[in-house]
Amino acid sequence: MITVSDLNHEFRIGKKGKERVVPVLQHINLQVEQGEIVTVVGRSGSGKSTLLNLISGYIRPTAGQIIVNGCNVTRLTEGEWANFRLEHFGFIFQSFQLIPSMTAAENVELPLVLKGLDEKERKRRTLEILHRVGLEEFGGHYPGELSGGQQQRVSIARALIVNPPIILADEPTGSLDSENEQSLLGFIRQLNRESGITFLIITHDDQVASIGHRTVSLQDGRIVESLGAGKEVLQ
Repeated sequence: MITVSDLNHEFRIGKKGKERVVPVLQHINLQVEQGEIVTVVGRSGSGKSTLLNLISGYIRPTAGQIIVNGCNVTRLTEGEWANFRLEHFGFIFQSFQLIPSMTAAENVELPLVLKGLDEKERKRRTLEILHRVGLEEFGGHYPGELSGGQQQRVSIARALIVNPPIILADEPTGSLDSENEQSLLGFIRQLNRESGITFLIITHDDQVASIGHRTVSLQDGRIVESLGAGKEVLQ
């Protein structure tokens, strides 16, 4: 599903001519198989979120390549990346990233609007996915009227609405209490088991890391360890 080969990335800080180069990721090689849950751990500043942003095409690598579903995405234009992202990825964020002026249903429906689906099909699929995450009665509520756990389920519904083969999650439980965290982790396991969705999860939380079939540890921009959790991976 995802193959990262000799990936390097650096940021340039300061004015032109006086720039300072700051290496962030160095010689990253990573493979994520179909139906696998891979968790990436590391201290703040280790490069975890940068890696996720590179894989999802929001930033371009300094060197190396990324293959997703057989496509060398490092060669895509911005427009091609936008279309590819919409077809292949769902996203779950720590801060939910919901639009406060839109209802839960409207937030979930938004990716289908971007895809150009007709209204009848959008509404049908939105109701279906809200039911799947247990929020069918809350579609008309605004994000500010929902609990943190409910908001995160809205963001999951939005991630699922386009039936993506891969979900990328950046600290998905960071804004949740322990009860809602366990609920979300159970739901991720269920989605992986029942639908075969591949997950790449960035986290600093040991509880979150423990659900992975494999855990990759980043330190100072390098992979220092890759541990299997001894769990069956869906084929």
